[in-house]
Amino acid sequence: MNKVLVSLLLTLGLTGAAQAAGDAAAGQNKVMLCSACHNADGNSAAPNFPKLAGQGERYLLKQMKDIKAGSTPGAPEGVGRKVLEMTGMLDTFSDQDLEDIAAYFASQKGSIGAADPALVERGEALWRGGKLAEGMPACTGCHAPNGIGNAAAAYPKLNGQHAAYIAKQLTDFREGVRTNDGDTMIMRAIAAKLSNKDIQALSSYIQGLH
Repeated sequence: MNKVLVSLLLTLGLTGAAQAAGDAAAGQNKVMLCSACHNADGNSAAPNFPKLAGQGERYLLKQMKDIKAGSTPGAPEGVGRKVLEMTGMLDTFSDQDLEDIAAYFASQKGSIGAADPALVERGEALWRGGKLAEGMPACTGCHAPNGIGNAAAAYPKLNGQHAAYIAKQLTDFREGVRTNDGDTMIMRAIAAKLSNKDIQALSSYIQGLH
């Protein structure tokens, strides 16, 4: 067996182990606090709180760790992800707790909303074609044509997500309010190319995408 194949198998094995660290059954007993805003199954009814059901486990875990690091009192500017509504809420959870919660929500079935018919054409054009003349790639490259995301790469599932929540995140990325997209600043670079009308159309399209 050549070295490349051995390396690949080891990588796959380690990835599988990392993804299997969370216990969905255990997580179900740890989401009471989460359910107040996100619902017990992760399908939030409030448009300002994201749906977590069916979201990639790796992505959920990263966001919770980032929020825990950045939303606690006294966290330095630029550390983690600051979410006012979640300030201090994750402080008492261990890494295992967060892994279990991520596994539970990832195992749930996400609901789909509806897009505004008047915005579908523009939203679909941005989703599938980007704005290549301005150097903005299509959203499908990372989030898949049907919006299911790429769980292995920790690119989030977006289809069915509340339009209001998507619009806020894109605006926050564009304005530099949200910065936890890594050193390559992928989302900040993309959102910088979007106008308010672009964001409105794209968010609406994503809400109805399935």
